[in-house]
Amino acid sequence: MARRRIIAGNWKMNMTPSEAVKLVAELKDLVKNDDVDVVYCVPAIDIVPVVEAVKGTNVNVGAENFYIEDKGAFTGEISAPMLVDAGVKYVIMGHSERRDIFGENDILINAKVKKAFAAGLTPILCCGESLALRKADTYKEWIERQITWDLSGVTADQVKNLVIAYEPIWAIGTGETATADQAEEVCAFIRELIAKLYDDATAEAVRIQYGGSMNASNAAELLSKPNIDGGLIGGASLKPDFGKIVNA
Repeated sequence: MARRRIIAGNWKMNMTPSEAVKLVAELKDLVKNDDVDVVYCVPAIDIVPVVEAVKGTNVNVGAENFYIEDKGAFTGEISAPMLVDAGVKYVIMGHSERRDIFGENDILINAKVKKAFAAGLTPILCCGESLALRKADTYKEWIERQITWDLSGVTADQVKNLVIAYEPIWAIGTGETATADQAEEVCAFIRELIAKLYDDATAEAVRIQYGGSMNASNAAELLSKPNIDGGLIGGASLKPDFGKIVNA
């Protein structure tokens, strides 16, 4: 089956609200593509102005984080209902920076996946290995553990609408990039794992992105691989080159 490509920008902690609106205007004509789902995952403070700025375009807005409770005494957090009401469609979870810097574990990430689906949001679930795990040749076992935990209790119908982003940690923000064959190997492994956890139809439906320093020069080769359905783009999503990736 043909899976629709999805290119998502992860802005991380960049762009003030005014800068965000300016960037959206600059990218508007560059990211036009009716055959690709284009998503800007933006800082919480940018969500409202960016949702307004992308109206009438082919772009959807995603969030970079949220908490599993709907409301309450959780100072500094933002809830799924808040995101939905603001016009958000996607939300990133399990990113290595959330895991490593903020201590988020697979139990919390699993709760986030379930909460996102319950709220009507599409999760972009990240997984990936460190350089040490890659060198030790245990990266597949690590990724299998992450995904098995993160999708515990998640239904096949939900997984069919999930986006999984494979992000080798050693290739995030470092300028290093897994070769197209390395990226394809792991994305194919993830698809095989979904087939093992669920069934072949679910594995064929789930979209798998590559999320390690994809840029305008390597996007076409990466996206030509049969199991790479898109990209989760960091720094390059803040530049006009993002349009080249969308249209690669």
